[in-house]
Amino acid sequence: MTTDERVLGQFTEWLRRRPNSFEFWEVVVTDRRLLRCFVGESFKAQLLRADVAEGKRRRLDDLPPEELLDRHERNVAVPLDALRSVRLERGSRLRRASLSFEWDADGERERLVLYNTKGGDEQADLVRALASDERLAGVEVEVVRPRFRIF
Repeated sequence: MTTDERVLGQFTEWLRRRPNSFEFWEVVVTDRRLLRCFVGESFKAQLLRADVAEGKRRRLDDLPPEELLDRHERNVAVPLDALRSVRLERGSRLRRASLSFEWDADGERERLVLYNTKGGDEQADLVRALASDERLAGVEVEVVRPRFRIF
C-alpha cells in the first residue's frame, strides 16, 4: 500500500541514555506524523561500547514512511496533531546537543529526550525549517542556545 505521505526531514545520529545502555534512534518527520525509529543499542561499559546502529541507520534512508514502523517493534508513530513541542538545545564544548519531543497520548503528556552522538550534526536548520512549516503551526518548535552555568 503506497500513500502520498511526504517526508519533511529526518533527525539522524541521536541517542537516548538508559541506566546501562545507549539506545540509538532516528526520528522522521512527515507531513502527517513523527516516526520514532529504533536502530540499535550499545552498553555503557567501555569494553562493550560500539555504535551498532550505523548500518541500520543507513537502511532507513530509502524506506517509505509506511514501512518504517514495521522495521522494529519499538518503532512508534505520533500524529502531528498530538505533537506539542520540538526543542533543540544546541551543544557546547562541554555538553552534547539535546533534542526533545512532547506529545499527548491517551490523555497523558509523553516526552522523548535524545542526545546528539559524538559525530552527529545538531540539525538546527531542520528544526528551523519545521518551525516555519504550516503543518506544525500549533507545535512549539524552537532552537535554544545553552546558557553558561557555574553550578
